Parts: sequence; C-alpha cells; structure tokens
Amino acid sequence: MAVELKFRVAARIARPVHEVFEAVADPAKLSCYFTTGGAQGRLETGATVTWDFHDYPGAFPVYVNEVVPDERIVLEWQATEGESPNVEGGEMAEADYRTTVTMTFKALDDGPTLVEIAEEGWRETPGALQSSYGNCQGWSQMLAALKAWLEYGINLREGMYK
Repeated sequence: MAVELKFRVAARIARPVHEVFEAVADPAKLSCYFTTGGAQGRLETGATVTWDFHDYPGAFPVYVNEVVPDERIVLEWQATEGESPNVEGGEMAEADYRTTVTMTFKALDDGPTLVEIAEEGWRETPGALQSSYGNCQGWSQMLAALKAWLEYGINLREGMYK
C-alpha cells in the first residue's frame, strides 16, 4: 500500500489576520523571526523570492504560485532527500523535484488568526520521508517563532543556529 508523504501543522496567533499574513508575506518581517539569513522579495503570485537560513547552506529560491491576501499563500521549493544509500553521513541533498507548501490564514470569531501550513509532494522513498520529517519540524518552529514575535516581540531563532 502506497503512503502519500504530506503533513499539516497549525497554530493560533493572537493578532488580526492582516497583521499575521503580512508577517509572512513581507520579507523584512519574515527576516525578523524565521529566515535567519534574510528573505529577499515579497510573496506575490508569480514571484520567485530568496530565503536564507544560517543552518542551511546558502540562499535558495522559493517559487510563489498563488497569493490571496489575508487568506492563502501557495509556494514551491526544491525537495531534498536524505538518509538514502547515495547520501553520505545522513546529509540532505537536493532532489530533482519540488514540494508544495500551502499556508492558510483564517480570522477566528474570538479575535486570533488560525495559521495552517501543509506541505506535500515528496516521492515515496526513505530519504524523502526523512526530509518530510525535517520540514514538519521546521514549519512547526516557524509557527512558534511567528507567535512569539508577533505576540511578545521575541525572536526565538536568534542564536539558535550559527
């Protein structure tokens, strides 16, 4: 039986939906709490932007497929695979395909915003499974960092990765 590799993480952020959306779409704001090496380019339909992380070698492109302001962002980025026989030391290596990330933003009746992030599109290989676990961890950290930054002005990732 085949298993589709995908996941979804979610968090409630105690801020209005527009403020939460802008904290993701605006590269200056995203760089304050998530992209530890900086983000270049606003998330807009059809754009290719660049994200850089201190814990990942080099900046990489992010392809923006769709943006509906205050509702949804759909992007693609290069898939990685790791822990496979052709990759030494368990390191991740770029694969020849992309995964799709869908972020949704929903204003809740009691004031906060529900942010959901789903990623899918990995091949059904042990290396892709390992990569999906890493990305699930990364997006969970992103939501925690977003919440801490917007609600309390704290950058959780500062000093975490060098």
